[in-house]
Amino acid sequence: MTVATSARRLVAAGAASLLGIAILAALGTWQLQRKAWKEGLIATLEQRFAAAPMPLPPPEAWPALNSADMEFRRVRFTAAFHHDQEALVYAGGSALRSDAAGPGYWVFTPALVADHALVMVDRGFVPEGRQDPARRPQGRVQGPLEVVGVLRWPEHPAWFSPPPDGAHNLWFVRDPVAIAAAKGLGVVAPFYVEQESPQPPGGLPSPAKLEVNLPNNHAQYMLTWYGLAAALAAVFSAYAVAQWRAGAPAP
Repeated sequence: MTVATSARRLVAAGAASLLGIAILAALGTWQLQRKAWKEGLIATLEQRFAAAPMPLPPPEAWPALNSADMEFRRVRFTAAFHHDQEALVYAGGSALRSDAAGPGYWVFTPALVADHALVMVDRGFVPEGRQDPARRPQGRVQGPLEVVGVLRWPEHPAWFSPPPDGAHNLWFVRDPVAIAAAKGLGVVAPFYVEQESPQPPGGLPSPAKLEVNLPNNHAQYMLTWYGLAAALAAVFSAYAVAQWRAGAPAP
């Protein structure tokens, strides 16, 4: 092999290694940024879940509410549920509720909170087999009820989310506006409330206080990507030294 050929190979290997190191380092930096974002989110959730519930914002303020400022804030209000218009949202589990182990359903029920003002309330979890209201009649409490819960904004369908199944009153994302539109309820709040209390007679649907239980493995991922970048740099350095000792000029 000529010196020129060895030099060309060394340059090509160096360019490929440099590209690989740049990509791996970028992935490590991205995980570092994700780590900071996740830690900020966990701190915000812990602060908001620990705060005393505030009054539910009045209907005239709803259009101006900002999800970044208001989501996950605890609220307290009096409501009358329209149980005949409840909807089921399939639940495979929850990152904020360890007790809601799927499969099961979230029970979404419209609640009258002011003159003609409706809020969709996620009243809690029911396991598979108990979704029929006839199997949990005690939980359909009538009349005004003081509710404590957490403000949530609509979920968005994933790529593989099934479409709603209106024939079986079944949805696959927690989207209060879409549910209300399908049921002809008219205008509802742009958010929904995930109920914490009170516990209904009979225990179903089952509300619960949300808890921060989000995985935060970004430091591990960051070290993995940076470690791979360092390993690739070390491998190329060893290869370059071996070529130099063999007589090939350094690039």
